[in-house]
Amino acid sequence: MKILTFDIEDWFHILDFDETANVDSWNKFNSRLSTSVEFILKKLEESGHNATFFILGWVAEKYPEVVKRILKSGYEIGSHSYSHLLLYKHNYEKVKSDLEYSIKLLQDISGNKIKYFRAPGFSILNNTNWVFDILLELGIETDSSIFPTSRSHGGYKGFPYSTPCKINISGGFIKELPINTFHFLGKEIVFSGGGYYRLFPYFFQKQLYNNANYLMTYFHPRDFDSGQPVLENLSYFRRFKSYVGLKNSKEKFQKLMNNFNFIDVKTAEKLIQWDEVPIVKF
Repeated sequence: MKILTFDIEDWFHILDFDETANVDSWNKFNSRLSTSVEFILKKLEESGHNATFFILGWVAEKYPEVVKRILKSGYEIGSHSYSHLLLYKHNYEKVKSDLEYSIKLLQDISGNKIKYFRAPGFSILNNTNWVFDILLELGIETDSSIFPTSRSHGGYKGFPYSTPCKINISGGFIKELPINTFHFLGKEIVFSGGGYYRLFPYFFQKQLYNNANYLMTYFHPRDFDSGQPVLENLSYFRRFKSYVGLKNSKEKFQKLMNNFNFIDVKTAEKLIQWDEVPIVKF
């Protein structure tokens, strides 16, 4: 199965960058979100694929019409936090308050229970397993925050699975749909979203997509916006990571839509035999 997901945030939501770290600073930037979301929705309509959208609560609060447009098009939504927190930088109370507010905003707009969550930057680490207690308490049933290898914003190195599993915590279970990896030169490599998607050439991704029995994608509106401004004062490395591959990203995405069948989280949940998946106990 190949699961299609989008993290709905704006072009300036660059993680771990002081000049955009504070929510109060975001109002000084001109939003480019609507145009990129319309591109995504158009391609989904043309291809007939379903997808799940993990939406920032800040986006829902400031641009509720974007959320309504996604819902009107028939797609399911989940929370991506309110303020794009790197969860491991904050304590239990801060994270709970942020996620709770995000979920409320999305539920008020949609009229439906929010059951899905993805952490910004996949920022659940092996020392922040308490986040799953919060998710369980807030009614989240399925998470897609585990990045089972190291990365610049953390990653859960040593997590035993890069395929669907269940997390047992505080006597309850949360279904986990982690990012998938492939094994290369002794390392687990990610390829199915974000900067990895923009960096790797299509022929290479196509081969990996064909070989993956389980695949979790994660795209952002900014991944398809070659005209977005470049944030000042980024390091050369961060600038490369944030803007590499934008020129050809739309064409590459069109090829993926044409050559593969994608499903949303809801459909994937129905196909997975949850009684047979491994259990991770914290």
